[in-house]
Parts: sequence; structure tokens; C-alpha cells
Amino acid sequence: MKPLRRGSLSLVGAWKRQSLVRQFLMTGGIVWLTAMLIIGAVVTGLIRDAVTRNSAAATALYVDGIIAPILPDLKTGSLLDDVTARALDETLAQGALRHRIFSFRLWRKDGVMLYSTEAGQTGRMFPVNASLQKAFKGQVVARFGMTDDPESEAERENGEPLLEIYNPVIQPWSGEVVAVSEFYEVADEFRESLKEAQTLSWLAVAVTGLVIFVLLSVIVLRGSRTIDEQQNALGQRVEELSQLLEQNRQLRQRVQIASQRTTALNESYLRRLGADLHDGPAQLIAYAALRLGSRMLRDPETPALAKADEINGIKTRLDEAIDEIRSICSGLVLPHIEDANLGDVIENAVANHRRRTGTEVELTLPLDPPSVSPSAKICIYRFIQEALNNSYRHADGKGQSVSLGFDGQQVTVEVCDTGQGFDPSEVRPGGLGLSGMRERIASLGGDLEILSSQSGTCLRLRLGLNEMEQEK
Repeated sequence: MKPLRRGSLSLVGAWKRQSLVRQFLMTGGIVWLTAMLIIGAVVTGLIRDAVTRNSAAATALYVDGIIAPILPDLKTGSLLDDVTARALDETLAQGALRHRIFSFRLWRKDGVMLYSTEAGQTGRMFPVNASLQKAFKGQVVARFGMTDDPESEAERENGEPLLEIYNPVIQPWSGEVVAVSEFYEVADEFRESLKEAQTLSWLAVAVTGLVIFVLLSVIVLRGSRTIDEQQNALGQRVEELSQLLEQNRQLRQRVQIASQRTTALNESYLRRLGADLHDGPAQLIAYAALRLGSRMLRDPETPALAKADEINGIKTRLDEAIDEIRSICSGLVLPHIEDANLGDVIENAVANHRRRTGTEVELTLPLDPPSVSPSAKICIYRFIQEALNNSYRHADGKGQSVSLGFDGQQVTVEVCDTGQGFDPSEVRPGGLGLSGMRERIASLGGDLEILSSQSGTCLRLRLGLNEMEQEK
């Protein structure tokens, strides 16, 4: 049972894997062929019966018109006399009946043969078959083909196509069937006509069925193509949605990681800002406050020149504190960039660095800078600001340069110097500068590349225009 079950399952699976058109062609072809055979057999059978019946009726009417005047009153049921038998022999042996009628018999109701063209059969009794019974009920019965009646041995041995006809002999004044004439007509023409009619009927049935099957196949083919196109389109949509879901999942994960890192970076940035304020302006102001409470200023006997020098020193320290606070504030406050193009934003970042540090920075900009979103401008401004500060702090600002590139799909910003370089793998993971740059760039779908050697360092920012919101 198991092999059969597995075999049936494999057949079902193979069937399901077939296309709708192939399934229809296989099942429809089998159904169509079966239906055509059944319909053809029924139609040709009906045509055969109709042609046989009509031909037999015409022949029976013809023979009856020739033989009926010769026959005596058969109601008595006695055998034909010699004169009547001789007249029948002469009539059947001449004229058209000679070539048309192969044999002739006259039956009584009880199966006694009243007359026969075959010698030795007259007066004998034979079994009454179904066709003879129908004829005695008033029906003209015809059969085409070989017969198995015991009295028809000569007809079977002849081998020619014969049409067997049973014709009731009716008494004119009473309408009673008093006898049945049986005769075999030579049916060469009938066989050809029947064959032609059957061939035409088979051809008509086959052509009609084929046209119907072809039309249905065309409809199924168009429907199958439509279904396939819709399935392909649906599959593409599902694949696109799956890719979008995967991208959304990755972006959500990146946002979560970036949010966590941003929180940590903000804390680090606040600590650094506090350290800068504590180590710079706060120390200077504290020094000035201590000098204000010094004995030199409180002692009225202190010379005026010494007091003036002390006050000037305090003022100098306060001015230094104010300059450092302004420097820190200038690094925190962004210029107005909403209406400025990307080239102006980069020029402002470079100009602020030159003004604050007094170092030279080579700037390279394209003639027509690309249009990007405000968030991308802020990211690029902070990247240049932080990269130039790092270059000034660690490479003494040697050979600083900033360049902007655009290839139609991607914006590239490079900040380079000719300092001593460093090993990127030795940078602390929690370092504020590079980590802040990387996270800020990653939040816009970009990436940061660090190239450093003994001949200098180059930081390269890349942002894809299709990954960030474009300005309208």
C-alpha cells in the first residue's frame, strides 16, 4: 500500500506542478476525444438506422407493387400453388428485380415458409426471429450486414453486401397482416451511400468538436496568461515588500543603535564642554576673582602704578576668558544654512576655522554644487568643523584642504592634511570626535572612510542622494 500511496502522491504533485493550460489540454483532450467518440457513434448509428429504414421502405414499396398482384388470398395460410409459384419465379428472374433481389421468401405467422427462391425451403418451418415478429405487427424491418438466421446460409456464403428487408403483406379490405415477405437486396450502392454518410457525420462531429475545443483552449490560454502575469506581478510586489520590510528592519535597528550611541555621545560632549569651560574660562575667572581680593588692591598704601598693573592683569585674564567663551560658543552655534547652498555652507565652515585658528585651508568646490536637504548641510558642516579641529589639534593644521565632489548620485566631501598621521585602529571606541562623525553620517545613510599614513590623513564623507531627503 505504501508504494502505491507514494506513487499516487507523486502523480498528484506532478499534476499540480503543471500549468493551467496543460491541465486543460490533457483533461479537455481526453474528455473531448471521449465525447466525440460517443457522439459520433450515436450520430452515425442514427444515420445508419435512418438510411437503412428509408431505403428499405422504398425498396419494399417497389417490390410490393410488383409482387402483390401475383399473390393469391393468403388468409387461408396454405402453400402457394404451382401457377403462383411459377409466376413469382418468372417475375423475380427478369427485369429490374433480377439484378436487385438476391433471394425472396414468403412467411406464414407460425414460421412456415410459404415460398422461397431457394430450393428445398418451401413448406419448411423455421424459428420465428424478432424481425419477423415485428413485421407481422405491421412494421417494415431492415437489417444491413451478415445475418445468422438458419435459413440464410446462401446469403452468408455469397459474401456480397445485402440489405435484408421484412415487408408485411396486408389484406386490402381488412388491413390484416396475412403474411410477411422477406427479400435480400443487393446493396452495393447502399453500402457506398451509407459509408459516405457515416464519413461525413464523423467529419462534421470531429470538426465541430475540434472548433469548440480550440475556442475553449484559446480562452483558457488567455486566462492562464492573465493569471500568470498577475501571479508574477504579485510575486514581484511580495518580493519588493519583503525587501522593504527587511530594509525597514535594518533601518530600525540602525536607528536604535544610533539613538543609544547618540545618547552616550551627547553625555560625552557635555562632559567635554564642561571640561573646556572648567579648564579654560572658569580658571581664568577664578584667577581674576582671587586677584580682586588680593592685599595689593585692598592696601591703601599700595602705589597707584602697582594697583593699575594689577587691575590690567585682572582685565587681561577676564578678556582671555571672554575670548575662550566666545570661541566655544562659535563652535556650538551654526550659521544660517536653510537658504544657503551647499557651497556657501562649506565656505562658512572653512572661513570660521581660518578666523579662529589663523591657519590656511585650501578649498575646492564645483561650479554647480548639488542641492541637498538641511539635515545633510548640518552633517557636512559639522563634519568639516570637527575634521579641521582634529587636524589643527593633532597635525598643527599642516596642509589642510577641503574638497567637494558630486557624480550625480553621491556627494563626497574630503578633509585632508599633511601631518604625521595616526593609526585608526588605536582610536578609542568611545572617542567623541570620530564616533560623533560616524554616527551623524550613518543616520543619513552615508559612510565615513579614514585614510591615514605618515604622509598625512584624509577623512572622506559619502552621502547618497537617493538615501536622504531631497530639497524641493
